[in-house]
Amino acid sequence: MKQWNFYFSGILYGIIRDQNEDGKELNHQTLDVFTNTFNREEPFHNDDFYEVLCRRKIRRFFESLPEYEAHAGAGEERFTTSKGQVFTRRLSGDGLQANDAYMHDSCIHDSYIQRDVKFPLDLYVSDGQLYAVQMSGRDYTGVLVLNGMEEHTILKEWSDRPVCAVRFAGTHMVPTADGELLASDVYLPGTIVSEHVLDPAAVCSGPFPTQVPAVLVRTPYGKHDGAEQYYRFVQRGYAVVVQDVRGREDSTGEWMPNYYEVEDGSDTLDWIAEQPWSDGNVGMTGGSYLGYVQWAAAASGNPHLKAILSSVCAGSPFIDLPRRGGCFTSGSMAWNFAMTEQRFREDRMIRSDWEEVLKLRPLRDMAKKALGIDVPFLNEWLKHPDYDDFWRKANWRERSCGHVVPALVMSGWFDDNGMGTTEALELIDEFYPTGSYKVVLGPWKHSGNANYDIHGIFMGERALRYDMDLLCFAWLNHFLKGEDNGIETTAPVEYYTLGDNCWKTGEHWPLPETVPTVWYLDREALTLCKPQRQESDSYDYDPDSPAAHIIDVSENELEVPEDYTEEEKRDDILCYTTPVLDHDLTVTGDVTAVLYLSSDCPDTDLFVRITDVDENGTSIKLADGVMDVKYRNSFEKPEFMEPDGIYEVRIRTTKLSNTFKAGHRMRFTVTSGAKNFMFPNSNTENGFDSEVNRIAHNTICRGGMQASHILVPVEKRA
Repeated sequence: MKQWNFYFSGILYGIIRDQNEDGKELNHQTLDVFTNTFNREEPFHNDDFYEVLCRRKIRRFFESLPEYEAHAGAGEERFTTSKGQVFTRRLSGDGLQANDAYMHDSCIHDSYIQRDVKFPLDLYVSDGQLYAVQMSGRDYTGVLVLNGMEEHTILKEWSDRPVCAVRFAGTHMVPTADGELLASDVYLPGTIVSEHVLDPAAVCSGPFPTQVPAVLVRTPYGKHDGAEQYYRFVQRGYAVVVQDVRGREDSTGEWMPNYYEVEDGSDTLDWIAEQPWSDGNVGMTGGSYLGYVQWAAAASGNPHLKAILSSVCAGSPFIDLPRRGGCFTSGSMAWNFAMTEQRFREDRMIRSDWEEVLKLRPLRDMAKKALGIDVPFLNEWLKHPDYDDFWRKANWRERSCGHVVPALVMSGWFDDNGMGTTEALELIDEFYPTGSYKVVLGPWKHSGNANYDIHGIFMGERALRYDMDLLCFAWLNHFLKGEDNGIETTAPVEYYTLGDNCWKTGEHWPLPETVPTVWYLDREALTLCKPQRQESDSYDYDPDSPAAHIIDVSENELEVPEDYTEEEKRDDILCYTTPVLDHDLTVTGDVTAVLYLSSDCPDTDLFVRITDVDENGTSIKLADGVMDVKYRNSFEKPEFMEPDGIYEVRIRTTKLSNTFKAGHRMRFTVTSGAKNFMFPNSNTENGFDSEVNRIAHNTICRGGMQASHILVPVEKRA
């Protein structure tokens, strides 16, 4: 009989016994976090307990275990199981550093990574026997390991700390300054047990501090959704408060995304500090909207907020969502539809008719026609076509005023809230001293540390990390508990470079090691020499037939890499490409496009992309930028174009770090449409919200006095 142990963020949660060592007869014991004891052993029939923690079906792993071992024992480089799962062998030795905590791979052990899935299994094999599975997530790692083999996994990096029982301290209605009530579940640490004790009866009671620091989670998705993932903070000695934001689930008030979060966050921090169990120190955690509310709370200047774990945070309304570059994001309508009622409706995200839905006009009637109901917050957004006080209230970047809250910032090159992280990095660059921030940027989409392949594009075998939760706990322990663990002395920036497929460190962001390099548009080329003669390239943009931004709207991932080779053959896309590179070129940062545009219409949009073109001509998107041209100088005051004018438009792209390998080319493209990403600009003064469209004849000038170009941050060569 083999015994497997399941750990979540270093805490033992399950004991699984394989009675016949064939994966067919399994018993297990699961941790009851409220008593800090293990439940009675019972047959292991379903995955609910484990799946809610690590998003994987552990029972299915055991069903396939004999097949995994047969392939791995034969030393195959790549294999496909009878269930269609694909695994490839990961390099060891020189390919991976054995002392890298984020990998914790061993030179003497083979490992296999699962391909083409979200939330993969990483299999670890020794002498043909599989002994561990490591499972990464946005800010956690699950480990399934043969009893006694823990030291050969990331578990070696977890220190032996006592683990506390979880005590539910009730739902409290936190009052806001304007009289609304925010429903908040409170969990407090209780009984202590050693985390590595496998005897279910081995529980030790001990005194626990009467006042503890707290971790606050503010969510629009329901305070019960995934609450089990936050128990680990309680088990490590923190109080946890999980709160429904205003107007959502059990909280009162109006649901208006982003609008009330600065004030409500501050009121909640004050409430926590007043509780008898609180020592007055509060941290926050969460991703996306749950990341946005952290920066909003920080913008309030509340003194009780001592640290944040900012993951894929949403940004301000005209830089990120819903009006990036002044355009109106259509690709996020899946999220908008899911948020139409007080309780989250995930089923409304999945539709086969999104292309037809996004064509419905006028926009104020779209939801009613598609869902049969109005969406009040969408209608309110449409009442504010330009940046005004309504949008300003939601702008945490603008409202921050230099208040420093130590921030661990985590995001990815393909995060559709990546511009929100860009704003966080700007704030850090302007105000934060060294030691008060740490940045981790990976080859990830919005779901984070969860894919080796994104839309068929391989991110590299080192793309995923097993130490994200280690970093998070070290950050909180230092800034909330005063623990001298050295986290503030580690590299301020850790980032992953595609192409080289490796992690690097930096002392600051933007990287001081980069050199701004100007590449000029010259016919169909990108050149380092400024063309002396002024020329131009033109295209016709038809709002009824815009170029595609290649995404699946139902997936709710807007910035994924994709193959744009065929799309770039359209007549309404201008392509500028470097010569074939004779050396590796590493670009790290964001690119700024400076374009000189003329148009026969008063308004239009510009969409730019950076792609990597390989030896076969395949063009993979790495970064993009957007701008509604009437906002080229200010989001507050639109300035329409005259037919004979030439206008400078500056567009900042999303972040990237990519090595364009020798033999590849770097490409820059310009167009005016991005179907499924942004509602098409009508080319009239009514922009995206018009029932009348015009075809725009758009011209990009190059060379001479109006030399359109891009500013590219190139890493210095060693």
